Amino acid sequence: MLIKNAKIYRNGKFEEGSLSFGKKIEAFGAEGEGLDAKGMYLVPGFIDVHTHGALGYDGTDVEAKDIPAMAAHYASHGVTSFLFTTMTAARDTLKKAMANVSGYEREGAQAKIAGVHLEGPFLSYKKRGAQAAFNLQAPNIEMFRELNEISGGKVRIITVAPEIEGALDFIREASKVCTVSLGHSTASYEEAMAGFEAGATHVTHLFNGMEPLHHRKPGLVGAALTAGANVELICDGLHIHPAVIMGMHRMFGDKLVIISDSLRCAGLSDGHYDLAGQEIVVTDGKATLLDGTIAGSSSNLHEELKNVVSYGMSLESAIKAMTEAPAKAIGEFDSIGSLDIGKAADMLLLDENLEIKAVIIDGEVVIGQI
Repeated sequence: MLIKNAKIYRNGKFEEGSLSFGKKIEAFGAEGEGLDAKGMYLVPGFIDVHTHGALGYDGTDVEAKDIPAMAAHYASHGVTSFLFTTMTAARDTLKKAMANVSGYEREGAQAKIAGVHLEGPFLSYKKRGAQAAFNLQAPNIEMFRELNEISGGKVRIITVAPEIEGALDFIREASKVCTVSLGHSTASYEEAMAGFEAGATHVTHLFNGMEPLHHRKPGLVGAALTAGANVELICDGLHIHPAVIMGMHRMFGDKLVIISDSLRCAGLSDGHYDLAGQEIVVTDGKATLLDGTIAGSSSNLHEELKNVVSYGMSLESAIKAMTEAPAKAIGEFDSIGSLDIGKAADMLLLDENLEIKAVIIDGEVVIGQI
């Protein structure tokens, strides 16, 4: 298949040209019959490394038969790969979730599961946010190994609070298997740096679930900058002020990873929903516990792309933060995250208003027409 006259995103910039592909990207500059994409952007498919669910489903308790509906929702918003993300939950609940994800196979207009993100249960009580307190526990490397084995070796990120007892030893072992992310944490700068020195390389939803950046107490945010960590940001316009989003983009550059942190309420109307055994209420798109604690989002990466561009981020930088940066953060950049020859043909066609005109996954046009 051939797409020609598109503004193709490669190596951090757009260049007009053509691209041919099968299941994988084959060549640039080819001529012949194909889609004339004049005026459109051709970009890698979005990769969401932190998304719990949508359409009433949550990765923590979704039934295996309903995962395709979640995956189809993601694809409809330009996400071609995602990490199946769980909340802090009981061990048996997480074991069932890992068994469910292990059997998933993409069909048709569904996004691919690039792996699993275990958000907890080894988190700080004081900075648990919307994580269920009754399911928090001390770091347990045997539990982690069991969950990873049940998933089929698919765990790509685990979020841990580095200051809790046993966390540093846990990080040393878990980082041999997957990306360890620091989050839901009261860590001081020194405690966070110890976590990075033990093997962590990532931060879960920067600013949310941690101490704020202070000029004399830089905390986890400051430690992430010192350590050169990848940092997630929820860019729904509710979790982080646009000025801070732009500031973090300038500070962290190519290490910025834009996420949705979407919950089961994504794609649905305002109302009351369950979050790992807790009630949340969504009002004007903002999800909170009943006590007002902000939870995850009802957003998606396509909405957030338009958000950050409206805040002043260049389209090139925004695309990088949703494709290349997350792929590198989870160790999958050899197969997804850019339009390099030999990689999976996971692509989006966007019009001049950044609306999605086509979604292509493994070379198959799953949404739109070419």
